[in-house]
Amino acid sequence: MQKRTKIIATLGPASAEPAIIESLIRAGANVFRLNFSHGSADEHRQRCVDIRAAAARCKAEVGILGDLQGPKIRIAGFAGGPVQLKAGDTFTLDTRMASRDGNVKAVGVTYPQLIEDCRPGQVLLLDDGRLELGIQDVADGCIHTRVLVGGQLSSNKGINLKGGGLSAPALTEKDFADIELAAALELDFLAVSFPRTGDDVRFARAAAERAGCQARIVAKVERAEAVASDDALDDIIVASDAVMVARGDLGVEIGDAELIGIQKKMILRARQLNRIVITATQMMESMIESPLPTRAEVFDVANAVLDGTDAVMLSAETATGNHPVKVVEAMARIITGAEKQPANRHSGHRLDRMFERTDEAIAMAAMYTANHLGSVKAILCLTESGNTPLWMSRIRSGIPIYGISQQVRSLRAMCLYRGVIPMPMAEGASAIQSSLEAAIHALKQEGSLSAGDQVLTTYGNVFGKMGETNTLKIITVPE
Repeated sequence: MQKRTKIIATLGPASAEPAIIESLIRAGANVFRLNFSHGSADEHRQRCVDIRAAAARCKAEVGILGDLQGPKIRIAGFAGGPVQLKAGDTFTLDTRMASRDGNVKAVGVTYPQLIEDCRPGQVLLLDDGRLELGIQDVADGCIHTRVLVGGQLSSNKGINLKGGGLSAPALTEKDFADIELAAALELDFLAVSFPRTGDDVRFARAAAERAGCQARIVAKVERAEAVASDDALDDIIVASDAVMVARGDLGVEIGDAELIGIQKKMILRARQLNRIVITATQMMESMIESPLPTRAEVFDVANAVLDGTDAVMLSAETATGNHPVKVVEAMARIITGAEKQPANRHSGHRLDRMFERTDEAIAMAAMYTANHLGSVKAILCLTESGNTPLWMSRIRSGIPIYGISQQVRSLRAMCLYRGVIPMPMAEGASAIQSSLEAAIHALKQEGSLSAGDQVLTTYGNVFGKMGETNTLKIITVPE
């Protein structure tokens, strides 16, 4: 049984070797994440070359996602190494302090405008919420606080405002440079960090288009403002091609108790609005060190799969962990186990809606037919834009969807569509019939189809033109 939910693996020092990249693909990785918060442009260029080469050796379609750093607000550095803050201590964030002069009483910050967002009575969260500082006073370039929850604090840790409200810009100068790099590397996905509204996502998309970057835009939902209301969340989802449940910073800002409900809402709403959804952060965290996941991690991954996420993402587990290949193998096993559950094969998606586009209506009709006609073994979707298999993938099903295209960008976009297997159009195919025949022959050769099987096909009357899907046909695989 081939898994339907996709895996995103972050590359880093533990996984950058070409042989490991190839092993990750064979283990089940569908998309590789390049984290622009770390590494040089030359390192990212080389990793792209190695990914494309490994994918060619594996004869697999693999996507690449570039993750912009965004306006991450951090403390500066400490002169003598980490400090220990105790509950009740006073501690100052000083916007004028030199970058490496921090001590147990005060530290600088990388974002001087932070002072404009802070008021007495608010709570600042440091190091992913591990430390809490109650704001006492804001004056003369300093934020004076009292430690509410103490602990060790080291240089460059992130700062969040409990409940949200930080006004950092959507993109930094570094982000603009990294967008240029993403365009040069022809990345398939571009993740925007810390958007507060749909306008932030639209701003990033416009910047990408100006740079010549054609990547699909992924909005990382990690600010409290982004989930403050259903309208706010919908605005971000609709402005994006995909959304990420970025559970680290989001959990810090809204609190862990609220996080699971928001995750489930985001997965459901993204699917309803025909967008891709990724679940990320600490999914298999123990496997940074351990060769086996905890039961809680197994349940976490399986829960996201059962809810309908398109993809699950690994960060430090594959970037810096001791077992990058084993963690992908383990995640693939969990996904496959969860997808065996009958709930993953039934859907009421959009049954009560009217459709404005013929190609979307065909996609919905195809999935309804395939799910209610027990003899259909596969769905073959000829597509230029990739829209039809995207719409199909919103419907829960156990039937494989083959997105057949001659467009490289569309094939790589399909690497994130749940249940969709990207399939390059056969060389020399120049008509609908020959393309379908070649695809069926290839699937017979690999054992995915047998003579006598029924397959459902969708295509448009005009070969090679986007948005023209208007035909649904069931055919029998010949001898």
